[in-house]
Amino acid sequence: MCTGGFAKCLGITLIPLAIVSVLCNILLFFPGGKVADTSDHITEEVFYMGGLLGSGVLMIFPALVFLGLKNNDCCGCCGNESCGKRCASFTSIIFAAVGVAGAAYSLIISSVAINRGPICGYGSPTNLSWGYPFDNGNYLSNSTMHDVCVAPEGIVTWHLTLFAILLIIGLVQVALCAFQAINGLIGTIFGDCCGCCGSD
Repeated sequence: MCTGGFAKCLGITLIPLAIVSVLCNILLFFPGGKVADTSDHITEEVFYMGGLLGSGVLMIFPALVFLGLKNNDCCGCCGNESCGKRCASFTSIIFAAVGVAGAAYSLIISSVAINRGPICGYGSPTNLSWGYPFDNGNYLSNSTMHDVCVAPEGIVTWHLTLFAILLIIGLVQVALCAFQAINGLIGTIFGDCCGCCGSD
């Protein structure tokens, strides 16, 4: 198996996932698709930036390392032909761990946000109270409770959709980075069978 080629495929997959995560996190700053009157009207977990930092920026580093792994020179260090590829594979394990940590952070933030529900205006339309009207995910299985939130319009669906996307992306990223950690371990122990010196 060509561990560098497999890593490149993972890197190609991680980049669009990271971009979507960043976009989801940015959209969450606009509750219901509208500009919030005050930052107090934006769900607290949005400011933890799980999608922007965890599944977004932190995921770019592992993705770039995975993309470059196949092209790393195996003629590498201290006169040992296989050393370069093995070192690169070992480095990819470290970056895979960074990716797992970032995705796990986003996953945890998304889970908490989904369970807690959005901050919204509830009560009388003329005398709104702002806060978190739901408790421990009780609104997830009872869609009629969504009507408790009067403002902004559609906030519950907006909140659930975007945080659910971040949750799914976080799960996929954790799985991909875990696969690369195993792939990198194989490459470290056995080397990369593809494109090594003297194979021409």
